[in-house]
Amino acid sequence: MSDRVQLPLDTAGDLPQRVEDVAKGAFGVENRARLLSQYFAENDKVTPENAWLHAYRLLLWVDRRIGLAHCYESDKCQPGRPWYLRSLRFHDWVTSQLSIRPDKLQQHVDWLFSQAITSLSAASAAMMSDQLSKAALQRQPFEGRFFPEPGEDPELVDIVVNTLGDALSAPLSASVRRQLSERVTAHLANENKRKNLLGEGFEDTLAEILRRIPEVAGTHEVLVRKWLDEIPGFRPARKTTKRRQVDLALVRRDGHRILITAKWSVRSDREEQFRADFADYADLESHGEDFEYVLVTNEFDAARLVRACDNRAQNSPLFSRVIHLNPEGPSAAYGSDVRGAAPEMHKRIASGRLISLQSWLSQLADAKIS
Repeated sequence: MSDRVQLPLDTAGDLPQRVEDVAKGAFGVENRARLLSQYFAENDKVTPENAWLHAYRLLLWVDRRIGLAHCYESDKCQPGRPWYLRSLRFHDWVTSQLSIRPDKLQQHVDWLFSQAITSLSAASAAMMSDQLSKAALQRQPFEGRFFPEPGEDPELVDIVVNTLGDALSAPLSASVRRQLSERVTAHLANENKRKNLLGEGFEDTLAEILRRIPEVAGTHEVLVRKWLDEIPGFRPARKTTKRRQVDLALVRRDGHRILITAKWSVRSDREEQFRADFADYADLESHGEDFEYVLVTNEFDAARLVRACDNRAQNSPLFSRVIHLNPEGPSAAYGSDVRGAAPEMHKRIASGRLISLQSWLSQLADAKIS
């Protein structure tokens, strides 16, 4: 495989659609696999103890609206709101764990997204250059009539220039103003593409972690985004039933199956989906043998975590295990807060109902295979 993802740079077609196609390639499965291989080749060997750190270095990001590590919905983390203080606490905790200054976090996390953006930006710039060359010919009949240049946003540039004020040593030229507008707009657009990477990127990251721990990889087959009937011991869905895709599955050498739903965060719509998925899994199990249904998440909302731990299906817990990348993170965020669901979350951690990724990986590595 080449050092950089191969993205289409043909000059035909509509530019926005071509850029969107390039984005799909930059954030797609092949480029993610290449980037993850590169990351793990260049960093410390994966162990149960450092697995969560690798996940954070790859996927955690700084919420630019508040300048702090993202741990909750951005609109609820604005200064003055309860989650701003919790974000401060989490930022303090995670930078302490990484042994870095709080203002240096961005340099140590978000690796997967930043690398994908690099691939996207290079290809998009090449396409834009070609498109502007064609546009120059189209604009020739209108020269001298003060038509705006492509990508210009005078209002945006004026906001930046007026904010900088006397800090600017000289007025910005027209070309610099245009470049400023284009780069700010592109930056904001790129941030909006994070969701294109985070969902499957989290699944791929967990899969790579599992495969790189010898004691786990030696006893389990790691399956990513497989249809349920592609996993041993599950039959195809009825034609009138929606076919289910499983985020991750582990099939142990003795046939034991672990179905994993991997969600960076847990919203209310996902909570409803968990129960529907499990009902289908149970209905389509064909070996008459138990399987585990596991949630792996980085959710920080105490109430959501408690619900995940307490959710039941018939007469037993819905999830065999609820796994957080590192429960010390949400514990640090809540601090000594005794309101709402925080005390209940602490109880689930203390009882072992909510466990760390490290604990789960160690259990997998120590599993007795019959």
